[in-house]
Amino acid sequence: CLLATLMLGSRSTLAGNRTYFPFFSDFKGHNVTALRIGESSALASIFLMALVGNVWGICLLVRRQHRRLCAANCLVLNLFCADLLFITSIPFIAVVRWTESWELGDFVCHMLLYVMSLSGGVVILSLSAVSLERVVSIARLRRAAFRRRKALAAALLFIWGFAALATLPLCCFFNVVRLPAAASEDIHICTLVWPTIAGEIVWDVTFAVVFFLIPGLIIVISYSKILQITKASRRSLNAGLAYTENHQIRVSQQDYK
Repeated sequence: CLLATLMLGSRSTLAGNRTYFPFFSDFKGHNVTALRIGESSALASIFLMALVGNVWGICLLVRRQHRRLCAANCLVLNLFCADLLFITSIPFIAVVRWTESWELGDFVCHMLLYVMSLSGGVVILSLSAVSLERVVSIARLRRAAFRRRKALAAALLFIWGFAALATLPLCCFFNVVRLPAAASEDIHICTLVWPTIAGEIVWDVTFAVVFFLIPGLIIVISYSKILQITKASRRSLNAGLAYTENHQIRVSQQDYK
């Protein structure tokens, strides 16, 4: 494998016994034009469908402004915006699939996966906030989880700010690394270089817990509670209808007598 050769050849030059994951670059050798065209077509299709779908969803929500958007709709609107931010990375990825070596500079290297992780974190946190707001509203513990504009604005600001801070190490530690090629020119890749392995492990575990485990539990518990409330309401409604029907039958029999 060409990439493995490059990595092995770069061990003595860069940091001793160290290899790097290329993330966006993919070194396939020669005669891969058809594969690149297929990848680019798939990325372009995903980009266009996501763009059209999210813009259409935003337009539907904005049209309801005369009704005054509720908190749930604002959180869904936040989801659409995060999705739009996420797909801005697709054109850059498509370019790298053709160039193989990283040619987009240090700034894009620092920002690309950071923006992807930031928007993904916002999506997950927004989904958990939507589920929490719905279960609180349905249970009527309060009229709404984010009834006031200030509370809603604070929640949205917290979601974006927390996701931005939590994923900031990706922006700091993504760098362009030069790998000496066996032929002539050096090859550059945009990769994640952690200062210490312990720091990487701590961040990975914390990120998984904060952005996957906790929001996932909130979503599962919230919708399980909604399902329980729905079933209880249905049983109560059916019992009320059965009582009404029996009472009407008895009254009709008395009238007949």
